[in-house]
Amino acid sequence: MQTEVRQLSSTVFSVGHLDPRIRIIAVAAFAVVVVSLNSFWALGLAVCLSALTLPFSRLPVATTLKRMAGMDGFILLILVMLPFTMPGQTWFTLFGFAASWEGLWRALQIAMKANAIVLMLLTMIGSMETVTLGQALHRLKVPETLVQLLLFTVRYVDVLRDEYLRSRVAMKARGFRPANSIHSYKSFGYLVGMMLIKAMERSERVLNAMKCRGFAGRWPHLDVMLFKVHDWIFTGFAIGFLLVLIWVNLQ
Repeated sequence: MQTEVRQLSSTVFSVGHLDPRIRIIAVAAFAVVVVSLNSFWALGLAVCLSALTLPFSRLPVATTLKRMAGMDGFILLILVMLPFTMPGQTWFTLFGFAASWEGLWRALQIAMKANAIVLMLLTMIGSMETVTLGQALHRLKVPETLVQLLLFTVRYVDVLRDEYLRSRVAMKARGFRPANSIHSYKSFGYLVGMMLIKAMERSERVLNAMKCRGFAGRWPHLDVMLFKVHDWIFTGFAIGFLLVLIWVNLQ
């Protein structure tokens, strides 16, 4: 009995056991609601809710926070520039440029919205296998061409990156050292051209190999996705949290 309770609790409170379709729908609904929020209390609650999902996604906390920090570097630029570009009540003046309180509040809103949405996206979608994501999008009636483009892009980005690194090693072995010169610009231009040619040749080989294996424009989707009890429980909690965010925003 205790073993069954533990298995049920681990299933309910683990993001990985949820149906991939409901995870995608939940993230999309969460993003739409958060973008429409204006209250700082509601935005703070949304950020806390996103942070609470991180332990249940079983993602490396340090790696996830590093990804968030990379995005926050861009958000920091907005925090610095927006108060000086948005008119309103003057907060302070720097070298003759007035910073407004309205710009500061708007920058904080943007930062909180971005962090809440991106963190929820990482915890709910970032912990999902690429093939599972493609199959879930297919079940949600996303066009087959877009799903295939997504899967091919994710699959071959690392392949092209490895090809680029090998080309850079070959350039260094031949004595190339990057500098601010016409020769360096031409060399990088040749590198980009060779990458495009190799990518086109590889795509043709992959397509021929797929045709030899019977590929006719569509991939067979063998996994059957069915809603289970914990999926309905999660759906109820998700709808409840979204309604709470809307209610707090209206207060």
